[in-house]
Amino acid sequence: MKRSWMCASIFSVVATAAFADPIGEWRVADGTAHIQISRCGQAICGKIAWTSDPGVDENNPDPRQRGRKLLGLPILTVKPNGANSWAGTIYNARDGQNYAASLAMRSEKVLRLEGCVNGTNICGEEDWTRVR
Repeated sequence: MKRSWMCASIFSVVATAAFADPIGEWRVADGTAHIQISRCGQAICGKIAWTSDPGVDENNPDPRQRGRKLLGLPILTVKPNGANSWAGTIYNARDGQNYAASLAMRSEKVLRLEGCVNGTNICGEEDWTRVR
């Protein structure tokens, strides 16, 4: 009897760990892009995997980077920040700005992104939906 309880407990821990993992492809709230999140060393990184407007990074404040294609553009770097949460930075190609970012798993299929103007309490949040 003890053995089956222990196996069930181990399965529960493994299932929870899988639930807490943002690795995969996510559709942003307005549906205009998919972000592929993967591991990059100790951090988690995201890049634009699909976009409804596959242009270039024309709003980048660095003129040398304005010709970069949006498709494949790295935009997110975060590190673990507690259980089921990560903190770091995100780049918004729409306005060419970097923001303080935090990610938190809301469920297996929903990832909450919060972005804040660096050094302020001006923040916004949205839920991303898992595609894969």
